[in-house]
Amino acid sequence: MSERVVRATSRYRTVDVAVEGGDLRVGVWEPDAAGQTVASVLLIHGVTASHLSWQQVADRLPGLRVIAPDLRGRGRSNGLTGRAGLAAHARDLAAVLDALEVDRTVVVGHSMGAFVGLVFADLHPDRVSRLVLVDGGLPLDVPTGLAPEEIIQLVLGPTAERLAMRFASVGEYLDFWRAHPAFRRDWSPALEAYLAYDLVGEAPTLRPATSYATLEEDSIDQNAGTAIVDSLGRLRHPTLFLTAERGLLDQVPPLYDPARVPSLLATHPGLRHEHLDDVNHYTIVLSERGADAVADAIRDELALVDAGR
Repeated sequence: MSERVVRATSRYRTVDVAVEGGDLRVGVWEPDAAGQTVASVLLIHGVTASHLSWQQVADRLPGLRVIAPDLRGRGRSNGLTGRAGLAAHARDLAAVLDALEVDRTVVVGHSMGAFVGLVFADLHPDRVSRLVLVDGGLPLDVPTGLAPEEIIQLVLGPTAERLAMRFASVGEYLDFWRAHPAFRRDWSPALEAYLAYDLVGEAPTLRPATSYATLEEDSIDQNAGTAIVDSLGRLRHPTLFLTAERGLLDQVPPLYDPARVPSLLATHPGLRHEHLDDVNHYTIVLSERGADAVADAIRDELALVDAGR
């Protein structure tokens, strides 16, 4: 791994990019480097997250232009009309790169964002130099024959259930997450800011920005559609697969059981794999330890791009 740069600051702003059905909100962190060419990286968040899930990673990439959208149906992109699904997200990402004048970039996706990144790379191969899949992107170990709501409950559990909940205040919402086993050791101001941003509406009926209908549409496409299998079958970009030691509830086995990973790698021999200890599915990006490791991986991938590999 490369030498770490921790807690350095970059200039942060948001922009709205016109896509089908409205405007997509995009977070951009970039160094104050007027007149200089700066490398970019595109970060794609998880199924009920937002671009602020990448804040701690972006803080560790001060020399880069970090681009992270709120996917349609999430964050401040939750007012978009029209269908979701992996191909729709891929079209949105192409529009983001066009608007920000980025021709080609390293693409990093966490959780569902890794599946979106795979489909984006498949549909827009000339826009992607390398892929990093963070605890997502490869088929999940889901029993066949389950209804969509059963798949969502099996994989996401309380993450999906909270979408129907209402909260009297931001503090109440933070207390909900403080009790979550994933964050017992990793509560931070950056995490609080990310969680507070998740809420929309007015007190006392604040709600998470992601709608259940959007989550269901994307989950069906991810787990029951052919896009992932097709994209993996045509995979043509160097790809790094990062897995967490623990799952969504800080449990063992994690989302990708270490006993199952060798068979996944054998099925997709072009992948490189790194297992990250002492992080769970959330804290692989939402903790200092996880952000250190993911930022290291991103810098290493960019170094390989610079070396022409």
